[in-house]
Amino acid sequence: MFSKACEYGIRASIFIATKSSEGVRVGIKDVAKEIDSPEPFTAKIMQILTKNGIIHSAKGVGGGFEVSNQALRSVKLIQIVDAIDGDSIYKGCGIGLKECSEVHPCPVHNQFKKIRELLLAMLTTTTLEELALGVNSGDFHLKIFNQNK
Repeated sequence: MFSKACEYGIRASIFIATKSSEGVRVGIKDVAKEIDSPEPFTAKIMQILTKNGIIHSAKGVGGGFEVSNQALRSVKLIQIVDAIDGDSIYKGCGIGLKECSEVHPCPVHNQFKKIRELLLAMLTTTTLEELALGVNSGDFHLKIFNQNK
């Protein structure tokens, strides 16, 4: 549903938010390792997130990435998705047609419209803070665990 870059961007933002809520900045190597993404690709994603004010980058000794307390409470998932993928996921056609509308619907238009509305509602109401709290409490996980162990 999201591009790989957007998936990594969401995971990176949540990871950085979990660490920021503990007062810890994280470096690019730690972010890349945690989200299982190549470091150069992660760096490009971090540039986008920083440029869009979602995360903050501090240079020098003790530097790294962080999310301010204000951003933790106010940043919604839609901001991350818009910064990386744009708005096509909740505005575009479900099967990728260039022209799809109420007047000229594609075969999945009506069903996909409902899904888009639910997705948009989730993206506009979910904050980094609630996701970080869920990860910190153990309710949510950012990594897939081997179920066979």
